[in-house]
Amino acid sequence: MPKWTPDELPDLSGRTAVVTGANAGLGFHTALELARHGAEVTLACRDEGRAERALAELRRLVPGAAAEYRPLDVANLESVREFAAGYTADRPCLDILINNAGVMATPFTLTPDGFELQFATNYLGHFALTGLLLPVLLARPGGRVVNLTTFGVNYWGKIDFDNLQGERKYNKSAAYTQAKMANLVFAKELSRRYAGRGLAGVAAHPGYAATDVLYVGPRMANNRIQELWYRFTTALVAKPTEQGAWPSLYAACAAGVVPGESYAPQGRVQIRGPVGRVKTPDRAEDPDLGRRLWQVSEKLTGVSYDASGVPETKGS
Repeated sequence: MPKWTPDELPDLSGRTAVVTGANAGLGFHTALELARHGAEVTLACRDEGRAERALAELRRLVPGAAAEYRPLDVANLESVREFAAGYTADRPCLDILINNAGVMATPFTLTPDGFELQFATNYLGHFALTGLLLPVLLARPGGRVVNLTTFGVNYWGKIDFDNLQGERKYNKSAAYTQAKMANLVFAKELSRRYAGRGLAGVAAHPGYAATDVLYVGPRMANNRIQELWYRFTTALVAKPTEQGAWPSLYAACAAGVVPGESYAPQGRVQIRGPVGRVKTPDRAEDPDLGRRLWQVSEKLTGVSYDASGVPETKGS
């Protein structure tokens, strides 16, 4: 199978894109390639200093790029609402939303809204953001929402509605996989509801790529030994960060992408290999699971997709 690369991205002139967590790692390289191919890109980031440096680097690499930075902390619903209000006031449409920002295997921490950090950052904030941006996402057909998941959902992915926030028992690895499973289920349910209106929910994951998200948890736990171990194994096994961004770019822009499906490395256990459509766990296909997660997420965030005034696909 030939290897897909970002060189095959279409001309994105006139298209708009938002990439969360675009100040470094996968998010930066995703935003960079979108800008390189002509898209108007918004770097939606929590840390202003890092975001401004990333924006300067992007403009250095792509002179004349149509790119901007807007503050967004997906772990804070007030910030999510402020970002969405500002964006929808300034832009008539949004073609690509890449829900990329995330944390991994962090110690038990609560966000300002009282949610467990991994569930809030990786999933819940992005669910709210997508709902608040829904009118501009549906303003013209062909929009895509790309949710970042992980190969781990194929082995350990489940959603425990009795322990969504680690209320009963907290395991940092299980909490990470649950949040990424929620992203996958959300992509499928979004497509069930809105693909008929021209908006596709798609999942993607990088396989095993070098990215700073691997070190956030050890740093928060002040575990230098674990951080060094992750750096050692990453140097041995992981592919370069820029290649880790390829599945997100494919899911966002390639022709023939199927709503609700997942795109990632197609090799053994989805760690390496050419980018393409990959198998997802059967349990992620359950429409009852999708509906339940959707209802719980609306209740937790206070973001109602119905309140956007945009109807779902007839018959969904």
